[in-house]
Amino acid sequence: MTLAYAMRPGARAVMAALASALLAAGCASFDGLAPKSERADPASLAAKASLAAVKPSAVWPAANWWQRFGDPQLDALIEEALAGNPGIAGARARIDRARALAASAGAALAPQGNAGVNVTRQRYSSNGIFPPPIAGSWHTQTDLAATFSYELDLWGRNRAAYDAALGEARAAEVDAYAVRLLLASSIARAYAQLARSFEQLDLARDTLAQRQAMFDLTQRRVAAGLDSDIDLKQAEGSIPAARSRMAQLEEEIALGRNLLAALAGRGPDRGLALTRPQLRPQAIALPSALPADLLGRRPDVVAQRWRVESARRDIDAAKGQFYPNLNLSALVGVQSISFAKLLTARSEDPAFGPALRLPLFDGGRLRANLAAKDADYDLAVEQYNQTLIDALREVVDQLTSLKSLDAQRAELERSLASASEAYALARERYRAGLASYLQVLAAETPLLEQKNLRANLRARELELSINLIRALGGGFTDAGGAS
Repeated sequence: MTLAYAMRPGARAVMAALASALLAAGCASFDGLAPKSERADPASLAAKASLAAVKPSAVWPAANWWQRFGDPQLDALIEEALAGNPGIAGARARIDRARALAASAGAALAPQGNAGVNVTRQRYSSNGIFPPPIAGSWHTQTDLAATFSYELDLWGRNRAAYDAALGEARAAEVDAYAVRLLLASSIARAYAQLARSFEQLDLARDTLAQRQAMFDLTQRRVAAGLDSDIDLKQAEGSIPAARSRMAQLEEEIALGRNLLAALAGRGPDRGLALTRPQLRPQAIALPSALPADLLGRRPDVVAQRWRVESARRDIDAAKGQFYPNLNLSALVGVQSISFAKLLTARSEDPAFGPALRLPLFDGGRLRANLAAKDADYDLAVEQYNQTLIDALREVVDQLTSLKSLDAQRAELERSLASASEAYALARERYRAGLASYLQVLAAETPLLEQKNLRANLRARELELSINLIRALGGGFTDAGGAS
């Protein structure tokens, strides 16, 4: 229903009609519609037992957390990636789009104005409403007008829609930090794996050198009649296996360099310039006040909280559609069927007045729209709750793995010491002619396994440290203050 009036005689009648219309707005009701979900309280997510064995600290990761590993090459790679990776550019584009949509929604809060001109060449009917000389002749009708309108946001509908769009824009900004954090941590993990490959390549080269030396020794022993050709073939057969392992690790290094170049947003040749990583692992202390502080330190949690707030304001905007909509409009212009008289005093055509629109019968459209917004809010809340649960789980997972790693390292050192002694003893016995080469190979196998495990544990420690930094937010702070 629309009530409009140009403010001329009869203003009292218009105000009476306006009051009646406001009362009639009660025909549309949102009774019985409300969201069902509630945001989780971080205090309800018990984690004290899981964190009890870790000494807390007040220090959170810094925004440039990768510099703590002391490798300038890693620093340069991450800086390149943050400046040139397509994913970062895509995140910026999403921010720009969200901000533009917010500005579009905010335009409804400001007065609107338009200007236009309309020229129509028309023959007027001889039997129409116009008398001669207009009737039966051609004339050019010209309209020149400027229109102004302003919606009185009495119920806050437009403000709520603007706030909802602004919340989405802020969520997009936080998502961009999450993309940066994911990219930086992915590069750091790939770099740690590259360091592991180099370390294992060293081990493979040492193994090849040892087997080559044993082969040379076996040749001399066979020539002296101390060993058989079987021992020589066993010694010779172990060398290709060591070379094959070296080729495999060289492939891993090449692929790792390609991956790092791609993550940095560069071509494969960038990876060829990468030298051996020089990482210095450092222990990471757990900040205090977990899990509550994760609310402002995890970009994914903060972004989801902004989406909850945006969904809440969408509900307010949907409720505003149940109330009357009052617009003030004005028109200033001139109109004439003779271009020569267009700008004369009698050609003016002003108009102004209010326009009221209110829902009466809509077939349930408004209630259905509000129900959908309530469901969107419930979905956003449950996604927020799940994000918070996952965030806390990720922190505890990394701490659990780091604790297990300490126990594995202690056992590994003991096993490695025993395997080294056994291998050294087997070699000495073989040199003295007291053991066969098969016994040397049997002693070498567990030693190689333990050395490989040690290299893997070092890489695993770096990976867990990087994962813990990411789980703690990677230096992000909620400057926007989502509530």
